[in-house]
Amino acid sequence: MNRVTLFSPAKLNLFLKVQHKRPDGYHDIVTVFERIDLADRISFRSTFDKTVWITCDHRDVPVGPKNLIYKAAQLLKEECNIHYGARIELNKKIPVAAGLAGGSSNAAIALLGLNRIWELRLSKAKLISLARKIGSDVPFFLHDTSWALGTERGDCIRKLDIKARFWHVLVIPHVKMLSGKVYQGLKLPVCSEKNIQTRLKAAAPNVGGTKILTKIHHNANILIRNLKKDNILGVGAILSNDLETEIFRLYPPLRKLKEQLKSFNTKGVVVSGSGPCVFGLTATEEEARSLKKTLSKRFSQVFVARTL
Repeated sequence: MNRVTLFSPAKLNLFLKVQHKRPDGYHDIVTVFERIDLADRISFRSTFDKTVWITCDHRDVPVGPKNLIYKAAQLLKEECNIHYGARIELNKKIPVAAGLAGGSSNAAIALLGLNRIWELRLSKAKLISLARKIGSDVPFFLHDTSWALGTERGDCIRKLDIKARFWHVLVIPHVKMLSGKVYQGLKLPVCSEKNIQTRLKAAAPNVGGTKILTKIHHNANILIRNLKKDNILGVGAILSNDLETEIFRLYPPLRKLKEQLKSFNTKGVVVSGSGPCVFGLTATEEEARSLKKTLSKRFSQVFVARTL
């Protein structure tokens, strides 16, 4: 029987601009993804029965149909008419429902792992098309890149040729922020498909061949230019997340946490994705670890992470 063990990394959003609500209920966004070295470990073993068994060392992670690993496995089985099964062991390090896309990363790595142990030989393009059916953040983790621009639902990925590697301190309060609830709170009107296409054709600079809408200063173009220059102060000044207003409304203490992180020697602070992870950029590993030591006196989930 085939076996493989893979690491499943988390992501941060350094920039997240919500453009409009789509007719399908999702939202079109522009976001800059960063892959970080905070990661789960997933082991896969093929079996001769048809069952997919998942075990996890974290009590809050479902191991049945609600788990995105399970959904990825079932999608592969249906798509490729697979009659094998699998035993999958998830060692969880990424906090759950924290804005770090741990579940989405797990689903992407499951597609890769099962593709190997079941010897399916599916192309990356095919795996990405399946990933988009599972969730908006899933495709990013199938691209071998530290940085990427995400457009449409965030699932249209453009790899960014950026060499910068940053240190971060991450603070995750014990509160679950469901992305659907956060986006729903924006209360944006539905934009018709015709209007969406019209807006996408509006004058906008190209970023690696991908057109995005600009908005004065805080836009992805400026952030990407600063990332390419490895300008941590420029990057920190442009960190932006349109979801923060709704996140702070749902859980006001996060606003105070963000301000607290700003008061330390950080180069920029922002909420990642739909939260509740709040992260700060630091100039060095030593600064990140010193800040973790201080913050750990108050918060139980504090991590130091670097660009992967």
